[in-house]
Amino acid sequence: MQGLPDDVADLERLTRVLVAVAWDSAHAAPRGVTFPQVRLLVVLDSLGRVPCSRLAEAMGVNASSVTRLADKLEAHGYVVRGEDEHRRTVVTIEVTAAGHEVAAGVVDRRHRALSELLAEVPAQRSQAVSTAVRDLVAAAESAPGVPTAGPGRL
Repeated sequence: MQGLPDDVADLERLTRVLVAVAWDSAHAAPRGVTFPQVRLLVVLDSLGRVPCSRLAEAMGVNASSVTRLADKLEAHGYVVRGEDEHRRTVVTIEVTAAGHEVAAGVVDRRHRALSELLAEVPAQRSQAVSTAVRDLVAAAESAPGVPTAGPGRL
């Protein structure tokens, strides 16, 4: 990667590997469930029942995007909408049992792929890799303008 410092070029290559793992893991979802829909299910499954606005915030998208994705997922029985028991005008959303199975399958496939990847790291380097990953995640969580590693930034 011409013109980049070596460490930045290395991170760019790592980004491509991790995106490929995330993309491939989405194929554990049933046919017709799109990558954005998978992302919503995985994020929502980690958050539990939340207002739609909170889900949109966690995903870093507009509320209208959540509405469109949720419409399709609700039609397939993967999510259900409700209302907040204290504020009836607030629409909530949660994953159904079927939606949880989809999210769990995607995450399980991702975990298997990451485990296989880590198994290829020489044993004497695996601790250094884990330390570097923790350091990068901590840096992302504190650096202004850098996307966080929160539940929605998958």
